[in-house]
Amino acid sequence: MQESIAQLKAEIEAFEISSKESLEAYRLKYLVRRGVIAELFDQIKSVPKDEKPKIGKLLNELKQLAEAKFETAKTRFEQSVESAPEIDLTLPGRRFFLGSEHPVQKVLGDMKRIFFAMGFSEATGPEIELDDYNFTKLNFPDDHPARDMQDTFFIRKGDGEDVVLRTHTSPVQIRAMLAQKPPLRLIMPGKVYRNEAVSARSLCVFHQLEGLYVDRGVSFADLKATLYSFAKQMFGGDVRLRFRPSFFPFTEPSAEVDITCYLCGGKGCRVCKQSGWLEILGCGMVHPNVLRNCGIDPDEFSGYAWGMGIERATLLRYGIADIRYLLENDVRMLEQFE
Repeated sequence: MQESIAQLKAEIEAFEISSKESLEAYRLKYLVRRGVIAELFDQIKSVPKDEKPKIGKLLNELKQLAEAKFETAKTRFEQSVESAPEIDLTLPGRRFFLGSEHPVQKVLGDMKRIFFAMGFSEATGPEIELDDYNFTKLNFPDDHPARDMQDTFFIRKGDGEDVVLRTHTSPVQIRAMLAQKPPLRLIMPGKVYRNEAVSARSLCVFHQLEGLYVDRGVSFADLKATLYSFAKQMFGGDVRLRFRPSFFPFTEPSAEVDITCYLCGGKGCRVCKQSGWLEILGCGMVHPNVLRNCGIDPDEFSGYAWGMGIERATLLRYGIADIRYLLENDVRMLEQFE
């Protein structure tokens, strides 16, 4: 027994621990419950009674030797890991990319700043809207084409109140007029949805900014002055505007507003269809029926409203030829607006 202990002691002392793998092999061979040292402890019961104290002492010393060697090697490996450099200097440097504001958000921010300076405040509302706010209170007839499926995304139809994805931000005007008394001077930015084909000039989901001013004595001249001031600040002092008569159920009289083409400067090109003009918004005086639907007396108060697409204004502002570029997340296009 003493010879076996002596041989095992020599073997343990000679065992080379040079890696974590060899450390684990050492542990499995000598220190586990079914290891070599444990087997010698099991054999102590066959040792004569008068030799057991001596053999037990030798085995305990052997076990302590094995455990001490294991702990020393384990500590050495842990310290080598901790002292390893955190940065591998042989690796190439990391590139840090700076983000930038999306051009649509840049244009929207500029629009807000212009109208805030004119005294307008911001109002928002839900994107899932009741038909009553999206159409009825805005003076849309029951048979108006905009109510049909080809123009509107319906969430629920024909079962109680119709619910739609709002087709414009005008419902926010209704909510504001129902909640507040005149005077009202508000802009309403937000996302809107139209069941339309996607093309170079239109999207089925886009952003819109509408404006509303209701007070005593508001006239169409006030509307024109507001829009002239906005266009000059937004598109440049040399831009020209053109008001064309139009029709909207919620305004009377109504007009569409064009500005000179950003590509040809009004000379005529394929983008403006050789006309020299590009439409930017629709506007008009708030229809008396809309005021009545919101509990406002049209004999005492009048107002104007307008609405424009943010993506369309972005194309005009930066000379972008295809509106789909704004949604493709192409870094080559977006990095131009850092």
